[in-house]
Amino acid sequence: MTTVTAPDGSEVRLSPVGQEIVFENEHVRVWEITLEPGADQPWHQHLNPYLVIALEAADNRIDALAGGDPRLVHEPAGGVVYREPGEIHMLTNRGTTRYRSRLVELKVLGENLTQEPTHD
Repeated sequence: MTTVTAPDGSEVRLSPVGQEIVFENEHVRVWEITLEPGADQPWHQHLNPYLVIALEAADNRIDALAGGDPRLVHEPAGGVVYREPGEIHMLTNRGTTRYRSRLVELKVLGENLTQEPTHD
């Protein structure tokens, strides 16, 4: 696990982006994430672009390690979002229902990128 320094000077150990890898090849890595109400996915950082596919809806909170206002998001069942890699953050299920998703890391656009993509 990687350790980073938070803005307040404290050491923060980063966790994986998900709880269990359910599929992986040279192009993608698929994670399962399940959060009961009040549970969180600890501080982590995405190094690859990724898709989040909500299997069970919930009201979630995203806190950035760098600070600022938290983002409050409702993730409906069947909803899909695309996100670029970047900030270190934590995801918390702030709702009353279990949250479950599949997170698909696009390794071919991140850690396994062999050349710049062309835009024809």
